[in-house]
Amino acid sequence: MSVTVKAFDKLRDGRIANLYTIENQKGMQAVLTDFGAVLVKLLVLDQDGKLRDVVLGYDELEKYEDNFDMLGTTVGRNVNRIEKGRFTIDGVEYQLEINENDNNIHSSMAHGFHKVLWEAESFTDDSVSFTYHSPDMENGFPGNLDISLTYTLTDTGALILSYYGTTDKKTLVNLTNHSYFNLSGYETGNILDTIVWINAEQFTPVRKGIIPTGEIRDVAGTPMDFRKPRAIGQEIHADDEQLKLVYGYDHNFVLKGFGKGLRKAATAESPKSGIRMTVYTDLPGLQFYAGNTTRDIIGKGGVLITKNSGFCMESHYYANSINTPNFPQPILDKGGLYKTTTIYQFT
Repeated sequence: MSVTVKAFDKLRDGRIANLYTIENQKGMQAVLTDFGAVLVKLLVLDQDGKLRDVVLGYDELEKYEDNFDMLGTTVGRNVNRIEKGRFTIDGVEYQLEINENDNNIHSSMAHGFHKVLWEAESFTDDSVSFTYHSPDMENGFPGNLDISLTYTLTDTGALILSYYGTTDKKTLVNLTNHSYFNLSGYETGNILDTIVWINAEQFTPVRKGIIPTGEIRDVAGTPMDFRKPRAIGQEIHADDEQLKLVYGYDHNFVLKGFGKGLRKAATAESPKSGIRMTVYTDLPGLQFYAGNTTRDIIGKGGVLITKNSGFCMESHYYANSINTPNFPQPILDKGGLYKTTTIYQFT
């Protein structure tokens, strides 16, 4: 195991962003940058022993400074959508920026955690830790929040994301990683043949604006039923109201076993490469997004990134949870500890 560090490039403000490469004994690599705590590359051995980079991304730092589609990013303080950008904690109403229709998405597209230079606090032979201090009322959120994110790569092929946070005031914390996976390799085209299984009997349907209705609905008899493995593309174009609202899959799945620690949330497998990814998390939900509205842009190696080029499996508290009392709540109390782990295991 080893960690190497090199300069990535200069940010527009003149500061230097670095690249951190963790490599295990089998040659698998995770390449990270301190800008946005982004996962830039993830090289995994396929069925023929060839290394394939299975995440979408860019060769240029400048594109990460824009990065409308959030490739590889750490999202915070809150991932996903908050209706009208408004929420209340202990009787105090907070207003976030309105940046998608009439709502807030991903806290701030211009100033969220994916747009800041994190500190590389420490690194060992198999891990890199990034830290960030988010001041009180940054992007509209209360409380000073200190966040630590550690990426660990194991010799057994697991990429472990460990999040920790503390605050001096009751606040909302709901972080995730927004990597887009293509298990055949980032350069191979769309992901519709990827075989997916999700450990959920229910999902949270959405209405206009991709805001959950508040209902918890059974997946049985709907295109959301991934209880048996099947291709992403099998029903993505079905005549279904939920699919039509978001042009495919962009839905939260209610994972079984919340409150019982780490458990298996999902699997995905490429029939082309034989690479299989298993996701474990201790969080209540998994946002499954099939890249339905990904904008055309040139990514790594000059490859065009477009619709359905990659899929996301984002562990999180459900969208708009803070305004939906029957959903698990992403609240961190003063003096409390935000602690969560998500694992992407590759075989």
